[in-house]
Amino acid sequence: MKYLLDTNACIRYLNGRSELLRQRIDSAGDEQIVVCSVVEAEMFFGAAKSSDPPKTLQRQQRFLARFQSLPFDSVAAEVYGPTRAAIEGAGTPIGANDLLIASIARSRQLTVVTANTAEFERVPGLQIENWEIQAP
Repeated sequence: MKYLLDTNACIRYLNGRSELLRQRIDSAGDEQIVVCSVVEAEMFFGAAKSSDPPKTLQRQQRFLARFQSLPFDSVAAEVYGPTRAAIEGAGTPIGANDLLIASIARSRQLTVVTANTAEFERVPGLQIENWEIQAP
């Protein structure tokens, strides 16, 4: 099984805010984890707003280089359309970037690693895990 890291997982790893998350990412193996262009964009935006943009960007780039990065491509776009229609029709829309991330994950049968489970649980058929809580 492969995992797609959500932005909050990447940031919490880099900031050392969750030892359990750090252990789970490091033990999963870099070949089992991917990121995506949307997560990278959100991280680069955060770096640009940080108190030390060059230092923050350098840390983020070192971290992201560990993992394959997936684009939002035409396969993800095909998943996006009906997914957005379904969640909006149910009256449970999610943030635009989270929907892009979810579409990439669903198009490639990936599990999203996030602490933002309330948002991602609204996406039908999306596999999610919160690595900041102990696995059962």
